[in-house]
Amino acid sequence: MEKPESGPDLFKKTREFLEIFRKGEEFTQDLLKENERLRYKIVQLDEEFKALKKGMNDEGHLNELQETLKQLKEEKQALLDRFKEVEAENKDFAEKYVEVEEENNNLANLYVASYQLHSTLDFNEVLRILQEIVINLVGADRFAILILDEVMNELTAVVAEGVEEKRFRKIKVGDGVIGDVAKTGESYFQPDVEGFKPSHELDPIVCIPLKIKDRIIGILAVFSLLEQKSKKLNRVDYELFSMLAGHAATAIFSSKLYSVSERKLSTIQGFIDLLSGKGK
Repeated sequence: MEKPESGPDLFKKTREFLEIFRKGEEFTQDLLKENERLRYKIVQLDEEFKALKKGMNDEGHLNELQETLKQLKEEKQALLDRFKEVEAENKDFAEKYVEVEEENNNLANLYVASYQLHSTLDFNEVLRILQEIVINLVGADRFAILILDEVMNELTAVVAEGVEEKRFRKIKVGDGVIGDVAKTGESYFQPDVEGFKPSHELDPIVCIPLKIKDRIIGILAVFSLLEQKSKKLNRVDYELFSMLAGHAATAIFSSKLYSVSERKLSTIQGFIDLLSGKGK
């Protein structure tokens, strides 16, 4: 049998045991604190993870919104471009509408004018009507109407507005712009009406041959336009000049032919009267 420990030894071991127990208790407390700290850290990390996840979701949503915004901007730009195209088309249509309206008005006026031209066979009356048409319908300020003498091969003014008729005496076919138009039968239009500075008084801005088919009857030469008239000739003006030239040529030719016939008839009638004794 072992010998029981004495009092001092037992007390020492008891203290050692209590010391170990106390250290164990402190270690346990430390573990509990560390566990609590770790639990708090886990909760904190979980919240941060959720916040991060939410942030990532918000960033994705932001990217989606940015992409949508980009698409909307592109659609807006496309609509603006289309709007500009439609606006330009509408402007073009409006200009064409105004041009067509102007052309219709000119055609109506030309119809009335041509009716007036062909309503008489009196040569002087035809020239008077033609003069009014050139002023009111064409808008000419200074102009002249010249008749071609096919025998002498020269042009003579029968109507002159704003210029002296004597300046047009015996313009030979082929001389200057007017003579060249009479020779070629091709219309002449000065391209820069507003900036045109003639080197000669008889340099026209518009020169139209009055002809029936290929036969030239005379020339319409315009030297300046009225102030209210546009400084630029457009397509309607060109068509107006061409149609007017045709009607004027027909009216002038018919009235001249009628005048010659009337003179011949009067001469023949006078001769007959003389032979029959009625002239006594």
